[in-house]
Amino acid sequence: MLTVDFSRLDLPKGSWVLDAGCGTGRHLSEAFRRRDVNVVGIDKSRKDADAANRMLNTMIGAAQDGGGIKLVCVSDITRLPFGDETFDAVICSEVLEHIPDHRQAISEIIRVLKPGKPLVVSVPRYLPERICWAISDDYHHEEGGHIRIFRKKELINLLENAGTRCNGTAWKHSLHSPYWWLKCLVGHKNDGHPLVRLYHRFLVWDIMKKPFLTRVLDRVLNPVIAKSIVVYLQKGGSHGA
Repeated sequence: MLTVDFSRLDLPKGSWVLDAGCGTGRHLSEAFRRRDVNVVGIDKSRKDADAANRMLNTMIGAAQDGGGIKLVCVSDITRLPFGDETFDAVICSEVLEHIPDHRQAISEIIRVLKPGKPLVVSVPRYLPERICWAISDDYHHEEGGHIRIFRKKELINLLENAGTRCNGTAWKHSLHSPYWWLKCLVGHKNDGHPLVRLYHRFLVWDIMKKPFLTRVLDRVLNPVIAKSIVVYLQKGGSHGA
């Protein structure tokens, strides 16, 4: 399930892309398909980083032309192990809501981005996330869970004040919001509940098949109950290269 629209990013051949908080690699796999782009992922979870590396290794083994560097390592987003202005694009999807020092995380992802280059940040949307919090205390009190909810204007102001300019926003994954509301109702870890299993099968089917009806329904509902907001930005300054 992709949250970032790669068609909105200018990624010339040889670009270096950082996925900061890559999880198991959903956006890394999309970047890999470009093959002429070098991708680096970081995640604080060793388990997720290992899963992302396995996924990339599988894709590289199956590809006819696997050009480009693909690397995932364990790192803290508030202390990135990269020099200033290293990357041609940075993605940070569904991460900032987990980070106690989110301002430092924002500072770091912008520090390692070259001037004039794109940054994409996504977080859970305010209203659907607030409903989850209202239904279940466990949903946001667990270790490593969501510790804050961003309003759209607040998030954009934070990112722009740190040295970027917003170029546009998008809503994503409206059909996933009811799934999380349902999980909060029956216990957010209760993946075996019959209704949760049924809805999960529907979401997997939708992702794999992309039927016209659910694509239309998703677009209609996104302005109302989208699970995520995606902000597309550009770092200030100009790159001399």
